[in-house]
Amino acid sequence: MEELIIIGAGPAGLTAGLYAARARLKTVLLERLAPGGQVMTTDRVENYPGFPEGISGFELIDRMKKQAESFDLKIELTEVTSLELTPEKKVVVTDKGKYESKALILTTGATPMKIGIEGETLLTGKGVSYCATCDGPFYRDQEVAVIGGGDTAIEEALFLTRFVSNVHVIHRRDELRATKLLQERAMADEKIHFIWDTIPTRILGVNGVEGIELKNVKTEEISQLPVEGVFVFVGYSPGNDLIKGKLDLDPYGYVITDNDMETSVPGVFAAGDIRSKLLRQIVTAVGEGATATFAAEKYLEGFK
Repeated sequence: MEELIIIGAGPAGLTAGLYAARARLKTVLLERLAPGGQVMTTDRVENYPGFPEGISGFELIDRMKKQAESFDLKIELTEVTSLELTPEKKVVVTDKGKYESKALILTTGATPMKIGIEGETLLTGKGVSYCATCDGPFYRDQEVAVIGGGDTAIEEALFLTRFVSNVHVIHRRDELRATKLLQERAMADEKIHFIWDTIPTRILGVNGVEGIELKNVKTEEISQLPVEGVFVFVGYSPGNDLIKGKLDLDPYGYVITDNDMETSVPGVFAAGDIRSKLLRQIVTAVGEGATATFAAEKYLEGFK
């Protein structure tokens, strides 16, 4: 039996693993694909402390992984298929076998919802982004499009005005879903332009975004908008498939924890984008990963 199992090898999971390995806890980190999570789709990270020149998402994750492995963290590539969670024991069933532990940290993240149109996958990381806070500074004095009409879309559109020449907000309805205060701010900003009753049908470009094809849902008119960046904010999907009905979730499906990252089941912790919280960034994920492991260590002391 392991002392600690961590599920998910993004920044939160790798940090949790680093702290666990340094604490000499018997730990295994389980990852379905390859370490990295959303960070791997980010061409350049400029808002993570310690890298004034910026760093690629791949290199940052590679450094995190090597650092954790330098303390002999065991990382297994396997897909978790089900969980059995009790205060006494955590059973993790995978496609390669069963793992058991006394404590568990969930770092399964959240995935930006895609719009599923031609060019989106091809140009992700090459002009298509799901995080203005991460990538906005790369579009200084350029034209960009924001797809969405909720709070996140309008908040990110407002953030982008710090860098870009113009933000074209594309929304399928004739009014926003965002809170009134955000709407007022956006309407008053001369850099933000709204394209109502419109959906994107294709993102144009091969090696980078060159424009976006649009369709008016009322007139069915097709048009093209030349932009160099497309920011998609149509919602996030928390990685909660394994824990529905097992842990307390907020109305959006994110895991509710206390300040020590502990969930509604004793000995089960959550960190990173899967948590119900205000800000989802690399820097918050690593802090929560460290806290979760420290709290798990204290929890495990109760068994000794």
